[in-house]
Amino acid sequence: MRTAYRVQDVRAAEAALMARLPEGALMRRAAAGLAAACAGLLRRVYGARVVLLVGSGANGGDALYAGARLARRGAGVSAVALGGRVHEAGLAALLAAGGRLAADPYAVLAGADLVLDGITGIGGRGGLRPEAVPVVRAARESGAVVVAVDLPSGVDADTGAVEGEAVRADATVTFGAYKPGLLVDPAREYAGAVRLVDIGLGGLLPAAAELEALQHADVARLLPVPGAESDKYRRGVVGVVAGSARYPGAAVLAVAGALRGGAGAVRYVGPAGGAVLARYPETLVHPGPPGGAGRVQAWVIGPGLGDTPGVDDVLASDVPVLVDADGLRLLDPAAVRARPAPTLLTPHAGEAAALLGTARDEVEARRLEAVRELAGRYGATVLLKGSTTLVADPSPDVPVRVNPTGTPWLATAGSGDVLSGLTGSLLAAGLAARDAASAGAYLHGLAARRGAGAYGAGAYGAHGADGSGAVGSGAVGAHAAHGAGPAPAAGAAPLTAHEVAEALAGAWRDVREGGGRG
Repeated sequence: MRTAYRVQDVRAAEAALMARLPEGALMRRAAAGLAAACAGLLRRVYGARVVLLVGSGANGGDALYAGARLARRGAGVSAVALGGRVHEAGLAALLAAGGRLAADPYAVLAGADLVLDGITGIGGRGGLRPEAVPVVRAARESGAVVVAVDLPSGVDADTGAVEGEAVRADATVTFGAYKPGLLVDPAREYAGAVRLVDIGLGGLLPAAAELEALQHADVARLLPVPGAESDKYRRGVVGVVAGSARYPGAAVLAVAGALRGGAGAVRYVGPAGGAVLARYPETLVHPGPPGGAGRVQAWVIGPGLGDTPGVDDVLASDVPVLVDADGLRLLDPAAVRARPAPTLLTPHAGEAAALLGTARDEVEARRLEAVRELAGRYGATVLLKGSTTLVADPSPDVPVRVNPTGTPWLATAGSGDVLSGLTGSLLAAGLAARDAASAGAYLHGLAARRGAGAYGAGAYGAHGADGSGAVGSGAVGAHAAHGAGPAPAAGAAPLTAHEVAEALAGAWRDVREGGGRG
């Protein structure tokens, strides 16, 4: 599992560590890791042209000390001061190693192989200062690999918000701990491939992180496994209330996901029973209402529901309920909070905005804040779908989980219906709401990559098959020229929601088989 911590927690841990070390030792430790990562991104260090964009703070110092190390290995290193003043000891080290302070930033950027962004640190707020904007644009346009020091300048470390212009990096080398902004959009798009350098903060960070990102091994431990005494009812029965005369396909897709989520049986309730049985004859079908369909261990309601009734009936049950799509409309926070069993809401940004009474772009700009607010307001676990899917517990003390396996190929009609069925099935199989949402999103992302033909060597860009971050030789390829997060691999093809569902079994096997390596 990867964890991310708030700025105040990282700074407290750094202060505690610095009190134990000689002055400047922690910065030199960070710079050593930064220089090694940069060396791995260059075809060769000797003769390479490196430009350091440095502000007046500690990030500028990290960049200068790293530049000194690269200069001692034969790189031509030039520093550009963008903060009025520079870290004196770091600059002295760079000059002693043969580097220089450049008077004309555009001249040195024109021939750069690698640019280090050390303009602002994790405490920066708002976008770049006006005087830095043209220099950063020139760096991006130079064709050089852009590496951010700890965090791209101009993004918010704690929230992932980007308010104004910011550095778009091909790679980010972060120190001591991941920061939430490196894992949550929109800031994640600016970070590129991410490498964590251990500087010794280990036991000095809080026990509870702000964010968690599961890996194969974490998800493998969550997935249900039938025992010797299992039957279809002991494994759990999930009820699916979905589809309508207008949208029968939503019912088929939700059932497709549910059949591959670990429960022993799926009960479908609604008007699309004929379409469901034609595709999946193993489904138990009932015309409704939900209360008369038979016992279930969890309900899924909402995909393609239209105006079909059933939401109140399902919310009145004493089992976990997943509410998606049309089921979210006019949802009463008091009624959800009063439920005796867990509730899981799975909105996309537009639906979340409607529930919060705000604009969609506000949710997309501050996804972490939005998912926390929704979970608290409704007393429910919330899975906020999108470019980075987030899962929040109703308790503010529980870390938000961010899914590392998402892919743009999931932006296709019906994929959310598959996710709802899959996650509801995991609920019926006995997983807690937060775990069901996290495992469902993880498998859903892997299945989309498989279905798009993006699985296998290199399929996960610089983030690895389990969502891990990496910076090294060739690792930035998927991010070059745009600095975005995980991108579809070369040769990947568009896919449909049905193909996502079909690929879930393979994704499940991959997690099981690869869990020991996560």
